Amino acid sequence: MDYQTGGHSVYDIKYHMVWVTKYRYHVLTGEVAHRTRELIRQCCMARDITIIKGSVGKDHVHLLVSCPPTIVPTKVVQYLKGRSSRLLQEEFSHLQKRYWGQHLWARGYFCATVGAVNEETIRRG
Repeated sequence: MDYQTGGHSVYDIKYHMVWVTKYRYHVLTGEVAHRTRELIRQCCMARDITIIKGSVGKDHVHLLVSCPPTIVPTKVVQYLKGRSSRLLQEEFSHLQKRYWGQHLWARGYFCATVGAVNEETIRRG
């Protein structure tokens, strides 16, 4: 198992995250999907978040990420959704027309922890 290290920590924290476009509109296609992928990669690199696996569907984003224990999942999603929404709408005028309230993403998101620790591992530790 590959553990990552921080200043005073050793960790292996993974989150499976999913969020959807507002009204589940199929707007993440072609150049918009490509740019969404690019923006998410840039945002993750800037915050020391490692993308293990990810995909951009027509109306949703799936990510499996590993991040330091100092970053809570809500902040990860808030940052990724906020920045990508703003930049995508600046770059693609047809998104501004469709999402006139400036909210590309729906309000909620899904997040689940992914790990290999069970009760037996804790007892041995």
